[in-house]
Amino acid sequence: MGRFWWRVVWWGWVCVGLTGCASAPVVQQPDNACAIFQDQGGWYEATRKAWKKWGVPIPVQLAIIHQESRFKHDAKPARSRLFWFIPGPRPSSAFGYAQALDETWESYKKNTGSRWADRDDFADAVDFIGWYVDVSHRKCGIAKSDARLQYLAYHEGQQGYNRKSYKNKKWLLEVALRVERNAERYREQLARCRPEGESGGWRLWPF
Repeated sequence: MGRFWWRVVWWGWVCVGLTGCASAPVVQQPDNACAIFQDQGGWYEATRKAWKKWGVPIPVQLAIIHQESRFKHDAKPARSRLFWFIPGPRPSSAFGYAQALDETWESYKKNTGSRWADRDDFADAVDFIGWYVDVSHRKCGIAKSDARLQYLAYHEGQQGYNRKSYKNKKWLLEVALRVERNAERYREQLARCRPEGESGGWRLWPF
């Protein structure tokens, strides 16, 4: 076997050992909750588990992820530009489905015992959102089903929300309204569908 093919084999084993060569899921219809759960095996169960654990409705979970990353596992904030064309630093350490910051993610892992949680893992991301919304509910008095106010606290932090740091940010208030509308759309969609194999009636759906 020539040197070239030995390199091919070697890199193949590296790929299998480190990543499994698995491609990241691509959500073709991010505005359709039924299509998301139909296409992405295990995602419904992950959101349902987060709902049962934290009490955060599935549509709220999906609406936050839609706004933060549009369901891209490795999403990051766009880099700033120097002289309009030289890539500069990113504005924050936000990463993954939920766009969680490094410090906030570490706090989540510490407080939940989720030592091996990854921001690019969907199940971990929705569990993080459930945890964060639960904290906002306790510290800010926001209903867990209130997608608009929960998103304001998600973006500004609980302390910022309590200081009403969002009041003069017209753009952010508009984004929060969009999150609320997306959550309502997801709720209406899920009322008309359920995952394959689900039994027991519509009461199993956490709206």
